[in-house]
Amino acid sequence: MLNYRHLYYFWVATKEGGIARAAERLDMAVQTVSTQIRELERSMGHALFKPSGRSVELTAAGAVAVRYAEQIFQLGEQLPLAVREAASAQEVRLSVGISDGLPKPVVRHLLQPVTGTPGLHLLCFEGEFDDLLGDLALHRLDVVLADRPAPVNPSLKVYSHPVGEAALSWYAPAALVDALAKPFPECLADMPLLLPTIQSAVRARIEDWFDREGLRPRVVGEFEDSALLVTFGESGLGAFPATDWSHDDLTLHRSLRRLGRCGDVVEHFFAISAERRVQHPLVQKVLGG
Repeated sequence: MLNYRHLYYFWVATKEGGIARAAERLDMAVQTVSTQIRELERSMGHALFKPSGRSVELTAAGAVAVRYAEQIFQLGEQLPLAVREAASAQEVRLSVGISDGLPKPVVRHLLQPVTGTPGLHLLCFEGEFDDLLGDLALHRLDVVLADRPAPVNPSLKVYSHPVGEAALSWYAPAALVDALAKPFPECLADMPLLLPTIQSAVRARIEDWFDREGLRPRVVGEFEDSALLVTFGESGLGAFPATDWSHDDLTLHRSLRRLGRCGDVVEHFFAISAERRVQHPLVQKVLGG
């Protein structure tokens, strides 16, 4: 286990520009601070400082260590205030990272179990999947919602939990549907189609379905953002796939028509946490616990 007291002495020495100044700030003997930093270096297996007169100069390993120490102790300084605010407030905060491209009706469906919580203060942040995982690992987020599990990465301690799956269907404006001469799914070969980009986890499953059905689609648009895909589909650019969780929004509010089910293709969704055993009560509700 990392000795955080030793790491703190090292961090103070880098901030103060020398071990003597660090000892003065810490109100400790210079020899004591120096000894504790050497213990840290011994436990790390690498020197963190190199000789540089009366000041200190970081080694390459020390430069990495100080970046992590900066994050650790900045969070530590924020901790007492965060605890006081949490203890005195009536609200319950949930910070959610939403992988960009995740359909908004899907997000609403996944967060439905917590929306009735008294005093709920929900914060939603949309962003790149990898960036959100980094924020989650640093505990800036309580959970990340995505259409894929987190990749295996020994240096990134996050855990993926399946939270649901939804069947995929094809939708199009009435004008496109009324002009069709063939039944579904053969009609898709005669229509312009809009698809999620290849970065989407479901794209490969859709293309496999095309192959099984013997369809050669005419793709006229690819979208990373699902809301943008729906907007262009609604405008008449082409038919597009969407989860059944979006059905009411698409047919009742946007007057689109469902052409048919995309075979056995389903889209999987995950809640990703920084803990294997989730402690946050609202994240537990999202997981169905």
